[in-house]
Amino acid sequence: MKPFTDEDVEIYIQSKVEQRHYLVSKAVEEVQKIIQQLTAEISYKATRFQAISNSGIHNENIKDQPALLAKWSAMLQGKRPFHPSIQVLAPSQFLITVPLRGLTGYRERQLRHWRYYTVHGAKLLSSVRDPEELHQWLEVEQFSKSLQQWHEKDVNIEGDLVPAKVLIVFRELVEKSIISCNLASKVTVLESFSSVVRVAVETSESQVEVELVPAVEIPTCWPKKARWPRCLKHWPSQEKVQCIKSLGFDLLARSNYHWQLCFSRAEHILMEGLDEDGGCRMKCFRVMRQMKEDVWCAGNKPVITAYHLQLLPAS
Repeated sequence: MKPFTDEDVEIYIQSKVEQRHYLVSKAVEEVQKIIQQLTAEISYKATRFQAISNSGIHNENIKDQPALLAKWSAMLQGKRPFHPSIQVLAPSQFLITVPLRGLTGYRERQLRHWRYYTVHGAKLLSSVRDPEELHQWLEVEQFSKSLQQWHEKDVNIEGDLVPAKVLIVFRELVEKSIISCNLASKVTVLESFSSVVRVAVETSESQVEVELVPAVEIPTCWPKKARWPRCLKHWPSQEKVQCIKSLGFDLLARSNYHWQLCFSRAEHILMEGLDEDGGCRMKCFRVMRQMKEDVWCAGNKPVITAYHLQLLPAS
């Protein structure tokens, strides 16, 4: 087999990788516009949900924290533009987080207690299983300020915010808002065996499957469960680590009982600094991502997504 030269790699990047970047950027722009319209309507109908334009630095939950906003703005200055709520898993597969409103002043729960209920509120004789790694329970009392609506039975059981119940409320709002926004020709709710909310969005080039995920954005702390970095390394520096941890994390409603920890803001800043030591990790990542989509996991629903590949250049 003929070995690849530097020239071959550059030709491959220009012909394949750059073309992918153009098509994905175009799809992101179109999907963002449609989902923004949809979530703005949802927010109008139900104050517990915000439009995706309020993600990250624009979240209404942190508008009264000028020091935090200034710090985030400084960190993002000069970085590639990105939408904090949109994750491109594959060219035709997106995950979009929808920020929740009215949950501020988060603190970690220290005491452990058992739960004996189903997601429908029925009593159980044995306790619900413990959360898996990077998942957790979430109680309303973990927030110093919370809207009264988060205490209501449609989302709350015995003080817990239950993801499955939040998703039921959210799905109903999505279905109603598609009609009231006249988006039925562009957005279709997909059938699902679980409580997750997936929609198909029509763009000018193709159809994109989008998972819409309600998210509690927590910008003020780093969870003890997330032991990162796992060992002493030259990269990233300790200063960089502290900077990244200051971006906080999110809790995603993607399962029945437990909230999934997500670090998309931190991951974006970390990926942006991949080559700050003069390396070529980002180029390697882009080439691997293209090979994954063309050869290793071709198709609309790959087993390996771009998210999984992010782990390789940084390791």
